[in-house]
Amino acid sequence: MSVAPARRAAYETVMRVFQDDAYTDRAFRTAAASLDRRDRALAQRLAYGTVQRARTLDHAIETLGRRPVRKLDPPVRASLRLGAYQLGFTEVAPHAAVYEAVELVRDARLQRAVPFTNAIMRRLQEGIGPLLAALPEGPLKHSYPDWIWDVWRRDFGEEQALDLMRAHNEPQETVVRLIGGDPPGEPTDIPGAYRVDRVDEVAVDEGRIWPQSRGSQLAGLVVGSRQGERVLDLCAAPGGKATQLAGEVTAVEKHPGRARELEENCARLGATNVRVVNADALELPAELRDFDHVLVDAPCSGLGVLASRPDLRWRARSLLDLQRALLRVAAERVRPGGSILYSVCTIASEENEAVVDASGLEVEPLGGELPQFAHPRRPEFLLTLPHRDRTSGFFIVGLRSPT
Repeated sequence: MSVAPARRAAYETVMRVFQDDAYTDRAFRTAAASLDRRDRALAQRLAYGTVQRARTLDHAIETLGRRPVRKLDPPVRASLRLGAYQLGFTEVAPHAAVYEAVELVRDARLQRAVPFTNAIMRRLQEGIGPLLAALPEGPLKHSYPDWIWDVWRRDFGEEQALDLMRAHNEPQETVVRLIGGDPPGEPTDIPGAYRVDRVDEVAVDEGRIWPQSRGSQLAGLVVGSRQGERVLDLCAAPGGKATQLAGEVTAVEKHPGRARELEENCARLGATNVRVVNADALELPAELRDFDHVLVDAPCSGLGVLASRPDLRWRARSLLDLQRALLRVAAERVRPGGSILYSVCTIASEENEAVVDASGLEVEPLGGELPQFAHPRRPEFLLTLPHRDRTSGFFIVGLRSPT
C-alpha cells in the first residue's frame, strides 16, 4: 500500500518549509497541484498543522524517542513530525499515521532509518496523548517561540495571550470581497465582505470576488478616497487594498515579479484606475508627490496572520526601520493637509503605536466610527484581534499631514 496523495503532499510541504526555508503557502501550492478538492483540504490541514505545531511535536518526539530532533535526517524528521501531528491533533487512524510515516522514510531510500522510525512512531502512538495533556499552558503547549509569548503577555496580559495563541492555531473564517455579481455568502460587519464556506476559484479567476480577510478589507476601506482624488499605495502587491481604492491610484511595488502579479490582479478585478509602478518606495521618482491620500500597508512581523502563514512564527522579525522610513516617505509625498493611512498585519506594540508615536504626525481618530475594532489601550486606533474578531490581526491608524 502506497502513501496517500494528501499525506505525501503534506510531507513534501513540511520538507520544503524546514529544509529550503520555503513559505508554507507557496510550497503547498506546488505539492498539492494535482490533488482533488477533498485531498487538498486534508493535505492543507496536515501540512499547516504540522508546521504550526513543530515545537510541540519536536518536544514529543524527543521526550518519547530520546533522540534530538536536530540530529535526525531531514526525511525522518519531517515524517515523524507529520506522523506525530496526526496522532496528537487529528482523528486519523493511528495505524495509518504510523504506517505512512514509515513508508515515507522508506521511499526516501533511508532503509536503515525504517526500524527507528517505526519504533518512535509506536512510542508516539502510545504516549503522545498523555504527554500533550500534561503540558502546562504556555508557548510549548501551543507551539510558539518564547519571544512571541513574551510580546503578547506584555501587550495583552497572560489570559489574552493564551487566547491569541489558541486562535492562531485554528482555521480562520473564510472571507471574500465582492467585486461584482451576486453576494457570494453571508454578509459581515465590513461592507462588501462576505463569509463563505470555501473560495470559488472560478469566481476569483473571473474577477467577481477576491479572497481577503475582514481585517485587511477594513484597512483598505478606511482610506476613504473618492473619485477625483489622487492616492499613493506604497507597498501595493498583491493588490487587495489597492483595488479597493477610489480615485486615481498609483500602486508601488519593489519586486518585479510581484509588480507583474499586481498588474494581473488589477486587470482581473477591473481596477482600471490603478497604475502600477515597479519601484522602491524609498526611492520614488520625484514627480510622485502631492497625493491626497497615501496608504502605507507596511511589511511587518506578521504576528496578526499566523493562522494563515504558519511558518511565520518561526521566521518572524520586526521591521521597525523600514516602517519608520515608509512613514517618512508618506509624509513627504502627501499634499499639505492630506491623509496617511498606516496599517500592518501585526499586533506588537513596537511595530504599531510606537512607530506612529515616533512619526510626529497628527492622529485622526478612527475608533469612534468603528467602536467594535477600537484598540483596547489606544481607542483612537483600530486593532482587529483574531481571538476577539475572528479575523486576521491588523493595526490601522489615520494620520494627517501638517497644512
